[in-house]
Amino acid sequence: MLQHQTVGVATESSTLVASGMTNEFLTFRLGREEYGIEILKVQEIRGYDSITRIANAPEFIKGVVNLRGIIVPIIDMRIKFRLGTANYDQFTVVIILNVAGRVMGIVVDGVSDVLTLKAEQMCPTPGFGSVIDTEYIRGLGTINERMLILIDIEKLMGSSDMGLINQSIN
Repeated sequence: MLQHQTVGVATESSTLVASGMTNEFLTFRLGREEYGIEILKVQEIRGYDSITRIANAPEFIKGVVNLRGIIVPIIDMRIKFRLGTANYDQFTVVIILNVAGRVMGIVVDGVSDVLTLKAEQMCPTPGFGSVIDTEYIRGLGTINERMLILIDIEKLMGSSDMGLINQSIN
């Protein structure tokens, strides 16, 4: 069950906000880590249900579902981020997203809540050099003792290995 929690309003001085990222996030869990995606990209949240497998699809693409006449690809984020074997239980959900005009779903371990972060609660992604690929991470958010990994869902879904949306040329 989602609960709306307002933690403040971001100022324009934030580089994350200035880069076009909203400051309201749907938070979800993958293992022990918490992630956030822009709430404006979320269309709906559904329970994990039967998915039709697609032959020769990458392992992280679980398959497709028919959502009111629209065929929606479903990506398991635990597998995509190499976080171990996914266990599907009563808390597992599919977040239906609308990214760049394309509807797709991501399987996560559970949804936490909707949070609004202030500019001072958002930090740029730390540099790890070539050791860790941080291309899909917009930054980190902190609320009290919680740390959120803020995902750039458009970059992730448009990446060459995913290829689910066309990246626009800037």
